[in-house]
Amino acid sequence: MKMMGTVFRIKFFKKLRNIMNIDKQIEIFAEGCIDVITAEDLKKKLVRAQKEKRPLAIKYGADPSTADIHLGHTVPLRKLRTLQELGHHVYFLIGDFTAIIGDPTGRSETRNILTTDEIQENARTYQKQVFKILDRSKTTVVYNSKWLSTLSSYDFLMLTSKYTVARILERDDFKNRFENDKPIAIIEFLYPLLQGYDSVVLKNDIEIGGTDQKFNLLVGRALQRDYGLEGQVILTLPLIEGTDGVKKMSKTFGNSINLTDTSTNMFGKIMSLPDDLIIRYYTYVTSISSKECADIEQKLKSGTVNPRDVKIELAKEIVSFYYKQEEAMRAMDEFNRIFRAKGIPDDIMCYELKENKKSLVDLLSEYDLSKSKSDARRIITQGGVKIDGQKNTDINSVIDIKKEVLIQCGKRKFAKFTYKT
Repeated sequence: MKMMGTVFRIKFFKKLRNIMNIDKQIEIFAEGCIDVITAEDLKKKLVRAQKEKRPLAIKYGADPSTADIHLGHTVPLRKLRTLQELGHHVYFLIGDFTAIIGDPTGRSETRNILTTDEIQENARTYQKQVFKILDRSKTTVVYNSKWLSTLSSYDFLMLTSKYTVARILERDDFKNRFENDKPIAIIEFLYPLLQGYDSVVLKNDIEIGGTDQKFNLLVGRALQRDYGLEGQVILTLPLIEGTDGVKKMSKTFGNSINLTDTSTNMFGKIMSLPDDLIIRYYTYVTSISSKECADIEQKLKSGTVNPRDVKIELAKEIVSFYYKQEEAMRAMDEFNRIFRAKGIPDDIMCYELKENKKSLVDLLSEYDLSKSKSDARRIITQGGVKIDGQKNTDINSVIDIKKEVLIQCGKRKFAKFTYKT
């Protein structure tokens, strides 16, 4: 193990000598970031790492609270890949212990607690998805249950003594809930401390996260110092809006573009984005250079290109990255067939039901054609549902499934239902 570490450091040092100076690295670290806390600390760490012939240790944490990683998550992941290409090492931390609590960031109420089985299943899917972006050879996957589940009562109490309630209440989401007399569970107060303690254990040089994670990252920086370590440098990146163009991308909001989406669905969701998000997506979820982004933005402003054509190229760029270029072209052809020729997609989901009659609202909500029953009713009354090609606006409809029924919900969601006799 020691020999392997020595070989890795030698390779890193040789690569570092040949690529660029410290100031250029700092420029790359800071590109696209909202916060760099602090640039002076970053420079010190880079200089020291070069002298010690070692890569910087960069932490990125994700709680497996859902099974899917979406394009919003890829903003920091792409940044991490760029830093790996400089020779640095990433610790991808799966918060299987902290997921039990659930990150209270941006929440107006306490989260439901997940079961251990749900967390572990989600964690397995995370690893499959992140390595579509990260370099496996420069990534170490760690689970925080390894150390958090073994903390003694004494160590846990000592950890809670490091922060005051007043400091925790400085956090906007806690402050707002407290002022509006909404409940805050004691367990939620512990979340920033536990996430910060991860940095104490890993002794990482840098932590990366979205702007919504800034408070948690600052707690980690402070805790490292409390435990006699040098505080981590913090890099925060913007949160990108989802397909609605308003709220941050989240499966909870029903506006996410997931890495597990089929190529056709991914392409279609990207094409549904508002035009004013085109450059933002090019900048943060593709590998297009800043110069190319600036050129595209100028053409859009001058009106020399059609936003739809630019969005098609964006969709092709993103889908090609997660699938193959041929798959992106197939998805484009399928999109054109469905939305220009108003056809039906080839790869729609088929479900076999044990009952031959079921309410339309239940079909939409139970089979992910809508986000909920209330959402299903809204879509139906607005004329967004077709049964075998015929519009249906009756929220009390009961669908009689004799042989096969095709349901279309909105522009992109289709499902076939058959009755199992």
